[in-house]
Amino acid sequence: MNIPANASQRKRVLTAIIAAFALAATAWLLYWGFDARFHETTDDAYVAGNMLRITPRISGTVVAVLADDTDFVRPGQVLVRFDDADARVNLARAEAELADAVRRVRQGFLAVDQGRANVAVREQTLAQAEADASRRTAAAADHSVSQEEYDHAQAALHRAQAELKLANAQLASARAAVAGTAIDSHPAVRQAGARLREAYLALSRCEVRSPGSGYVAKRGIQVGQQVTAGTPMLAVLPLDQLWAEVNFKEDQLERVRIGQPVTLTADFYGRGVTFRGKVLGVGAGTGAVFSQLPPQNASGNWIKIVQRLPVRVSLDPQDLVEHPLRVGLSLRADVDTHDRSGKALGTEAAAGSYSAPVDASAEKEADRRVREIVSANLAGE
Repeated sequence: MNIPANASQRKRVLTAIIAAFALAATAWLLYWGFDARFHETTDDAYVAGNMLRITPRISGTVVAVLADDTDFVRPGQVLVRFDDADARVNLARAEAELADAVRRVRQGFLAVDQGRANVAVREQTLAQAEADASRRTAAAADHSVSQEEYDHAQAALHRAQAELKLANAQLASARAAVAGTAIDSHPAVRQAGARLREAYLALSRCEVRSPGSGYVAKRGIQVGQQVTAGTPMLAVLPLDQLWAEVNFKEDQLERVRIGQPVTLTADFYGRGVTFRGKVLGVGAGTGAVFSQLPPQNASGNWIKIVQRLPVRVSLDPQDLVEHPLRVGLSLRADVDTHDRSGKALGTEAAAGSYSAPVDASAEKEADRRVREIVSANLAGE
């Protein structure tokens, strides 16, 4: 009597199991059809960011390192200081050369005035010599003066003419040295001023400053080390300028478009913290192409390997403020491909969104020093 009841019970259980599987399969098909098939995911993703490489613009000996790894620095903060004794000597020499140039050019302008006065004197002398020669010539005609006196008058006339010609040539030479300029705009003064600015900038560059805010990393110098211009000393990482490098397989990119929303999670925080982003662009080549030893697929033995393309994804700045990330951390990315109105490749020219402000204070101070020296050596003009 129990067999039919057990069979009936088993039938109901089997039917319930089949119905559950059918319901789960239907739910999965509906989920895949309406949502899952529009998502591309990968855990081959990493945090990327800008790295401000700090390199000196001059050679020198390190006398102080004022920032270490993990330190936070601000724009303009001194990171490394060089021995500046030679730079100060060169600056003093350049200042003296500028002062000397101003005085020599000033003498050139005074030489023009002196030349004009000399020409005026020679013109008077020539006029007197011409008058004397004219009287001697008339007197010589009736033998009122001796031949010797007549010859002396002619010689004086020729000498006065030559002296006037020489005076005019000297005046022209003096004018040519200063023509079209003022003392402060004379080429010699400008050249000396440029040397002073160069020396002043060299002195200011004995202090290496941070071009932006961020965290110090990769410090590779020590006090007493002799470094040359361009030697990498340390790096500054601005953690507010981060993005994600997401490496998708080539068969996952058919529906990926610029502007699509991306949800990311970081192993650093776990699945409970999500970061929002957008697709900024797809790489122009696979990682293998840009490697040091790119593959040569024309060789005899060939095995197909699915390639990956890097996709650049923005990170929401507010999310980074609430949950700071570090360069190189692992991410998991999920791209929502519902909206395919965007382009697969960007066509607009880049605007260049990253820059570091140039500190012009040293150049302004050098210009002020040049003006001071020029004014001081023009005093009493």
